[in-house]
Amino acid sequence: MTAWTLSQATARNWARLPRGERLSREEERALAERGRGGDRSAIDALVRSHLDFVVGIARKYRRYGVPMNDLVQEGVVGLLQAIGKFDPQRDIRLSTYARWWIRAAIQEHVVRSWSLVRIGTTAAQRAMFFQIRRVAADLREGADTLTEDVLLPVARRFGVPLRDVLTLAWRASTGDRSLNHTLGPDTDAEWIDDLPDETPSPEDTAADDSEARYRRGVVARALAALPHRERTIVAGRFLAEIKRTRDEIGAELGISKERVRQLEQAAVEKLQRLLAPLRNTV
Repeated sequence: MTAWTLSQATARNWARLPRGERLSREEERALAERGRGGDRSAIDALVRSHLDFVVGIARKYRRYGVPMNDLVQEGVVGLLQAIGKFDPQRDIRLSTYARWWIRAAIQEHVVRSWSLVRIGTTAAQRAMFFQIRRVAADLREGADTLTEDVLLPVARRFGVPLRDVLTLAWRASTGDRSLNHTLGPDTDAEWIDDLPDETPSPEDTAADDSEARYRRGVVARALAALPHRERTIVAGRFLAEIKRTRDEIGAELGISKERVRQLEQAAVEKLQRLLAPLRNTV
């Protein structure tokens, strides 16, 4: 297990570290160099010095209903990913480089927590989710006024069909609800009561089993009515897991490839007549 994999696995402990003093550019570079070599104390110092930065970004996502501690923890995961990829020799501060990683980790957690069914699986879908939420927050009536006219600019911005944006807007504004949620304030009926039971009834199951037995019987009798060579050819050409060639069957039966083709054609014509009762029941 690499140092970075271990660091991400213990992000919760890192999020609880005491805040550290802001580092100078030279101090940050030296710690980053040591961190690239797997120095745990250097990584701790980098995380501590940027915890306030992570908290500041996490605060912007409080309105999405995710506990602040969870947001900070996910932000630390993003920070650790940034530390693992940060090149201290570049003329850039770690906070500037890590901002995107921290935001991406928090946003992914928010979207993942919003619904048991994943709302977005790509960065573009997650960005569209947050854009829709921002549009809804700017509307006086909230998500209820997310009409086609309001969402059309979002669809154009992300280059996706308007129906996809409407679907995502509905999911982003409703969230998950329990199947035991009541249908209204004046009734005890629950959503689950209105769900249709699509499992077949015992009568339908018995009828399907009976029909299947009938079909198997017709096919078995049709095959049994064929001469031995034709039955062997049909089994090898159509019923085997691995389809046999006419050359292979001809070698087994001691006949030519062309004769196998003729017998196969004759067998198929006979089966079509013998299996006519099945076609009449469809």
